[in-house]
Amino acid sequence: MEDEAFTDISGKPITLDCQNHSSFCREFTVSSPKVSIGKVMVYTCAVWLFAYAVFFFTQITAVLSGAILITLVGMMFHIHFVKVDHESLLVIGSLGIQVSSSYASGREITTFIEMSKIKDIIINEAIYMHQIIYYLCVLLKDPSEPNAVSSVVPLFQSSKPRLNCLVKVYKSCQEILSKSQ
Repeated sequence: MEDEAFTDISGKPITLDCQNHSSFCREFTVSSPKVSIGKVMVYTCAVWLFAYAVFFFTQITAVLSGAILITLVGMMFHIHFVKVDHESLLVIGSLGIQVSSSYASGREITTFIEMSKIKDIIINEAIYMHQIIYYLCVLLKDPSEPNAVSSVVPLFQSSKPRLNCLVKVYKSCQEILSKSQ
């Protein structure tokens, strides 16, 4: 499959890249736009102008130093813990599913779910900020009762793609799951 343009639930552009490694192995990567320099400049200027206004009236130089420190720490926190560049889902029919999130700082979080623990992959719906959204999730089997679901693992939590993107991933995942069972 080729790269297509999709949007997230907020209307921001995201891309879905699908790679077929074999008939039993596919990787889906949802990428978000990079950090906007314009936004960074606006937030930085707003904090520094506020700090300068406070400094102007109080004549305390620690206010300016504090503003610089707050800005730098805030940017580092945002890049390292908040801004996800891309999320990937690797489905291997005989082994399981690997879910990865890569942050703007280069930090990566990876989780693996064994195929024996997976009951199904579904598209679920939820109410989010006064609207109904759809999300892809993995249903995990309950070890004590095979027909029951023990927990739900949501996928693509940061990028929040719209339904048209989720349907492409869902159909492909179901195709692999049906071959492996």
